[in-house]
Amino acid sequence: MSELFAGFIPSLLEFLAFFAVAAVLTVIFIAIYSKTTRHEEIKLIKDNSTAAAAAFSGSLIGFALPLASVMLHSQSVIDLVLWGVVAMIVQIVVYFLVRMPMPRISERIEAGEVAAGIWLGAASLVAGILNAASMAV
Repeated sequence: MSELFAGFIPSLLEFLAFFAVAAVLTVIFIAIYSKTTRHEEIKLIKDNSTAAAAAFSGSLIGFALPLASVMLHSQSVIDLVLWGVVAMIVQIVVYFLVRMPMPRISERIEAGEVAAGIWLGAASLVAGILNAASMAV
């Protein structure tokens, strides 16, 4: 029985470290992404905006997917932090790329246009999936 716990405690500590760092990175991502976009995601979501919820959910999941991939494939918390920063940058770049064909996307999301929110959310998800797969090698 003590052998079971001898292996469990170090694994538990590693889990806690990875989980805590991932949670902090996610909070940092939310703060940076919210400051980057021209619309106020959290306020709009609190006001029941489906468009904002779709867009923000896509970007948040698009960030979490590569973060999860790194957690599965990395050997250290430092790897997680470095690749987490890359995942943040990718999601921010996606926002600016999506604005190219739809320059007023933030205004459209603020106006509650669901199609604009879905477009941004889907682009963010696609980028997150590709990003996660790229980090798995």
